[in-house]
Amino acid sequence: MKIQNILILIGCAIALTAASLWMGEQAYSWFPPQAAAESKLIDELFSFLVTLGTFIFLGVTGTVIYSIIFHRAGKYDTSDGPPIEGNVTLEVVWTTIPILLVLWIATYSYNIYAEMAIQGPMEAMHIHKMASAHAATMEEKGTFSITASNSIPVEKIEVLAKQWAWVFRYPNQNVTSTELHLPANRRVSLALRSADVLHGFYIPAFRLKQDIVPKQTIDFEFTPIRPGKYRLRDSQFSGTYFAAMQADVVVESTADYDQWLKLAATQKPVPANNQAANEYAQKIKGAFTTGYPTVIPAPPPLVNFSS
Repeated sequence: MKIQNILILIGCAIALTAASLWMGEQAYSWFPPQAAAESKLIDELFSFLVTLGTFIFLGVTGTVIYSIIFHRAGKYDTSDGPPIEGNVTLEVVWTTIPILLVLWIATYSYNIYAEMAIQGPMEAMHIHKMASAHAATMEEKGTFSITASNSIPVEKIEVLAKQWAWVFRYPNQNVTSTELHLPANRRVSLALRSADVLHGFYIPAFRLKQDIVPKQTIDFEFTPIRPGKYRLRDSQFSGTYFAAMQADVVVESTADYDQWLKLAATQKPVPANNQAANEYAQKIKGAFTTGYPTVIPAPPPLVNFSS
């Protein structure tokens, strides 16, 4: 191979690598803000996959385009190609590289999920405790650092999912709410339960999702790091009013969190506003009809605070 061709290949490889790394950095902007310590781990994994995917995509398509432009047969050339036999070395290389890539991706992904301790429904049946390892977070030199400091969770918040509402109970203050309040930069512990069917606890800004299995209590720990209001959604289809099963998640300073708890504890429990129950009541009154059988929503919960 001529030195000129080698230099061209090296230049193409450098340009390809630079483009892939740039695309991997852009992947961070495709998600909501990183609002939990665990989101950093997920975003790093996704950026790695985007970088690798971009490298493979551009490499393959670039080779195909180059071959079409510079190595295509002439317009009236109907002859057969040269009778070249298989190249064992080449076949070993292009078989080994994908295998190593798959093993690399699998190992990296497994380590991420092992650190976060994400479990599926079957694991939850056998392992009661779920805790994201080293989830307490500090901000050092502009980057998030997963550390073991501040690792003792605040009180365990009880989370009840039912058709179709999220109910959050703070047992130490005897506060019940339809809005989940969490202290920033403190490890929090949730006890997830379902009153009926399979639900999914999913906060996109946290990059966290946990299936909630009926007749099981799943302990779930993580660390919010960015104050603000986020959205909790049900990641599992749970029936007729599934789309209405959402709740606000408020991450605030520890002082504001304590103040909210004290204020909510002074409020008299009242029925919460529930979209599914409201729509079902309109249907019963004949305001509209779908013609399909409908599961009766659970009664609106009695809460001290409703969003």
